[in-house]
Amino acid sequence: MKKLLVYLKDYKKETVLGPLFKLLEASFELIVPMVVAAIIDVGVNQRDAEYITKMCGVMILLGVVGLICSITAQYYAAKAATGFATKLRHSLFQHIQSLSFSEIDEIGTSTLITRMTSDVNQLQSGVNMVLRLFLRSPFIVVGAMIMAFTIDVKAALVFVVTIPVLSVVIFGIMWVSIPLYRKVQESLDRILGITRENLTGIRVIRAFGKEDSELKEFGKRNDIFTELQIKVGKISALMNPLTYMIINLGIMVLIWVGALRVNNGAITQGQVVALYNYMSQILVELIKLANLIVTVTKALACAGRIENVLEMESSMKQELSETKLENSRKCSSEKRIVENFSTKSTAMGNDSIKNTCLKKNAIEEISMKSEYKVVFEQVGMTYKGAGEEALTDISFSVKKGETIGIIGGTGSGKTSMVHLIPRFYDANRGRVLVDGRDVREYSLKELRNKVGIVMQKSVLFHGTIRENICWGKQDATEEEIMQALITAQAKEIVDNKPEGLETVISQGAKNLSGGQKQRLSIARALVRKPEILILDDSASALDYATDAALRKAIGKLEEDMTVFIVSQRASSVMHADKIVVLDDGEIVGIGIHEELKEKCSVYQEIYYSQYEKEEA
Repeated sequence: MKKLLVYLKDYKKETVLGPLFKLLEASFELIVPMVVAAIIDVGVNQRDAEYITKMCGVMILLGVVGLICSITAQYYAAKAATGFATKLRHSLFQHIQSLSFSEIDEIGTSTLITRMTSDVNQLQSGVNMVLRLFLRSPFIVVGAMIMAFTIDVKAALVFVVTIPVLSVVIFGIMWVSIPLYRKVQESLDRILGITRENLTGIRVIRAFGKEDSELKEFGKRNDIFTELQIKVGKISALMNPLTYMIINLGIMVLIWVGALRVNNGAITQGQVVALYNYMSQILVELIKLANLIVTVTKALACAGRIENVLEMESSMKQELSETKLENSRKCSSEKRIVENFSTKSTAMGNDSIKNTCLKKNAIEEISMKSEYKVVFEQVGMTYKGAGEEALTDISFSVKKGETIGIIGGTGSGKTSMVHLIPRFYDANRGRVLVDGRDVREYSLKELRNKVGIVMQKSVLFHGTIRENICWGKQDATEEEIMQALITAQAKEIVDNKPEGLETVISQGAKNLSGGQKQRLSIARALVRKPEILILDDSASALDYATDAALRKAIGKLEEDMTVFIVSQRASSVMHADKIVVLDDGEIVGIGIHEELKEKCSVYQEIYYSQYEKEEA
């Protein structure tokens, strides 16, 4: 929780004034029993109506001033709590955006949603309650006990016994309930996870008639959540009856002791009433404190979960500053030249002619490498928590403007490989070069500005078609948008809509077909005119004619764009300048269609499974 308090730094005034006004209200409240005692001992005993009226006016004044202080305190506490929650939510969202795919895969989407919503709201309530009651309740408890001692020491000894017993009960229940509230929140995560999965996959569930089994699974998870809630609720429910029982026993003893003291003439009847009022105030404030502790307990559990996310560091670190990156850009080629030259010259001696030749060869080697747009050098990649590599020893080069087809069976590592180019994941060994530089030397923004990618699962956002296309380029002109739509074979989608580009796409793009979503996603990537275009199985919902027209249109683009086409269709990649065949994370063939059809068994298997009739 300490790490989260930094989000209150802009609300220092509110965090001071809120509790301060609550303490002022509490101070006025502590005076009231003494006023009541004066009314009984003076006004009632002496039948002085004027005195009673005057003291009643004092009580009303104390009540009004206390009300004003209470409202002011509530205003400042609410302002601080809502401001704290807003800043925390923004910071949490920003941090989640900075996490790599690996961390998001590890945490899970449903639990991140819970922590962004339910946990932050619970923490906001906790901050609000703390600012209002954390100082007020103990202040009144201690203040009431001190006031009781000013009235009569012997009678006040009842307070000395009662308050510690109450404290043991309250803090004991808190100690037991904190871990249980954490389990409750974790159980809620699981329920939200299964709910989200069911709602997103409702069509598949109904198609396979799995409603009953899904209801049973949800009921099972919900029962576990309910049992935990009941368990922690039962423990928390002990708070009120136990505190009431202890306080009422204390009041009984207090009245008995007070009666004896009145008979002895040590105190007056009004003072006994004042002692009773102070004991009642302690009861009310301890009940408030108990409820505060329950809220704070939940808030602390939620704070721990939020801190866990904020403390999670992205595995995709940008280790170099912008200045260092700029220097790295300038000297990376020269550094590699010097390294190659130094190594070879040391091995071959100091012969000046040989060294001159080596240096020339090294420069030519680097110059040749810089011609390549993308280079994979002995790349190996393992997903977090996986037992074996997803990619093993991937090495190939792609020249600027080339179209590369990537094909292979399911799970062969096609998507994993192309995700290394925009650095969605980092290679565990080897390196990926773009324009002759390791992708880790780029800032993420600079690297991803070079890349346009269309994912396997097309995702469009709620909004107009224009707004979705402009995700690729915010200031895209009408002409650029239409050109991207034409190239992506998506213009007819817009033409067939009465509102054209202003047609609203529903949440999850439920008002579009799979093929329409894919074509609009391709248009979104094309509008930014990227240097590298990655189509990750993005034509799977397109018919063969549209797929062919799309590839032909991309090939005719004036921009010298390097294109990666990931597909399981041989027809989608057979006209590529180079085809990379993957099997179980390894490259088993590289070449053009005719070469692979003759020499690569994996490619043959894929090709003939799709073109068996034509070949026969």
